[in-house]
Amino acid sequence: MSLLPYALARPFLFGLDPETAHELTMASLARTQHTPLALAYCANRVSDPVELAGLKFPNRVGLAAGLDKNARCIDGLAGLGFGFVEVGTVTPKAQPGNPKPRMFRLPQANALINRLGFNNDGLDAFIANVQQSTFRKRKGASPLLGLNIGKNAATPIENAVDDYLTCLDGVYPHADYVTVNISSPNTKNLRALQSDEALDALLGRIAERRETLTKQHGKRVPIFVKIAPDLDEAQVEVIAATLKRHAMDGVVATNTTLSRDAVKGLPHAEEAGGLSGAPVLAASNRVIGQLRAALGKSFPIIGVGGIMSGADAVSKIQAGADVVQIYTGLIYQGPDLVQQAALAIKKSR
Repeated sequence: MSLLPYALARPFLFGLDPETAHELTMASLARTQHTPLALAYCANRVSDPVELAGLKFPNRVGLAAGLDKNARCIDGLAGLGFGFVEVGTVTPKAQPGNPKPRMFRLPQANALINRLGFNNDGLDAFIANVQQSTFRKRKGASPLLGLNIGKNAATPIENAVDDYLTCLDGVYPHADYVTVNISSPNTKNLRALQSDEALDALLGRIAERRETLTKQHGKRVPIFVKIAPDLDEAQVEVIAATLKRHAMDGVVATNTTLSRDAVKGLPHAEEAGGLSGAPVLAASNRVIGQLRAALGKSFPIIGVGGIMSGADAVSKIQAGADVVQIYTGLIYQGPDLVQQAALAIKKSR
């Protein structure tokens, strides 16, 4: 448990605009992560190792991409007790994202809506920040580092593959695993890449480039694909078959949802963007279960979406996930959720 109770900080943060609170938190982490002040939020890491895709995860709870888009706070976030930390999404060129306001709290539902749109400082700045992180150089079982890649908003969807390959080339030497994000609802037409022919073409090119990079760098970096919760069973089966056909190493299920069924009538519920938090839990678990049925017992699944408690984390494992990620739960419950979820999963087996 961290020294600084989140219950003291939350009222102040929730009094700010959501994006302002996010920027303030990340700036504070960036400033303090290599100083003694980091002791205020660092926590013991639960030991519950598992091997997936040839990687040894120190425990089964990770940070989902999106919180640290520019990889500025890797060391600070790693200190919260995560077994793995995923940063990004990064695009080849810097871009501002969508106009503000673009992040909204729905506290009655323990939820967020965001339409940030892959706002980030670009690939070169991202890699420079990754190279400055030090947590993997420390003794003991270090968290794994996932690097999440996407396409620029200005890149036509027919040229999206080029952006993904550019990012893959850049992040490959520095990643424990790479996640290909084709499921954000906030970049125009991006989710079209989940369709049969488009996904087949994209993953085919990524698989080819990975073979080249494996020879070039002398290591084979696992590649995961992040999908949406807004898929029917037939679409999930097509995606599962395509993942296996192109020898992808795992799947991240799921991203945010476009559905508003669980939040109808609440303030901000009709804002455009992806809904995350508690309302996504059931849909995410449904997709995880369908993926597990389609992929078989051994294909790695990272479950994400709606984890607000240890019990929620366990539900992801029971649905078929091997490990889980959290993001919105951190905002509502604070960093202690990491340890609670890791312990609950460990005790459930």
